[in-house]
Amino acid sequence: MSEPVLVVEKRDGVAVVTLNRPHAMNALSRALRAEIVRTFGALGGDPDVGVVILTGAGRAFTAGLDLKELGGERGGTDDTASAVTGGDVVAAVSGCPQPVIGAINGFAITGGFELALACDVLIAATTARFADTHARVGIMPGWGLSQKLSRTIGIYRAKELSLTGNYLSAEQAEAWGLVNRVVEPDALLPTCHALARDMLSCVPDVLRRYKQVIDAGYADTFARGLAIEADASRAYAGSLTPELLAARRAGVQQRGREQSRG
Repeated sequence: MSEPVLVVEKRDGVAVVTLNRPHAMNALSRALRAEIVRTFGALGGDPDVGVVILTGAGRAFTAGLDLKELGGERGGTDDTASAVTGGDVVAAVSGCPQPVIGAINGFAITGGFELALACDVLIAATTARFADTHARVGIMPGWGLSQKLSRTIGIYRAKELSLTGNYLSAEQAEAWGLVNRVVEPDALLPTCHALARDMLSCVPDVLRRYKQVIDAGYADTFARGLAIEADASRAYAGSLTPELLAARRAGVQQRGREQSRG
């Protein structure tokens, strides 16, 4: 029996989603892309999942589209145009209502780079490497990389990466603000789980709404983003009571004291 191309483990409110084609550097075959879309759709509606961690098996996060399959070498019949331009796999991850932590364990190349950028927070192992090889392969990006990367690290740095196809180390990615932090490989998942627990300690419905507001404002103008925030604030304020705020304030103060001692 063949191994599943994607593995999901759920525990204590956290779902760990592992891309599981290590022999192919977790290349995004048609089957794996379909499974990512299906899985994130299901997780988005799961009330027992508060945070998702996305990672890869083996030495890669994902090497991007399965070029051997697209070229017919693996016996696949994947349509090149729809694979390159159909960003449903990225939309499935970025549209997940729960926070998605990208645990970047190794190579995140081209489509894999785009999948990493679909996550909300990126923690990289020292073994992580990023590259945009669209120009080297001879295809145009269709999953958002040309726009999101420049907004994340700045237009000049983005052009350097995209117009050379050069690799970016985990340490340089951290210095450029692409990843939140870099840890040793054996600390990658524990670090992500600790971050997930911090997120789970927040008010669940606010956590999801806050993510939605940030993303909506990021995709629009600053002025429109402020209006989006104001609308969301007013809509939620009606559900608040003085007693509820007092209880939550006490919890925040206790957490502050505990973290100050730490």
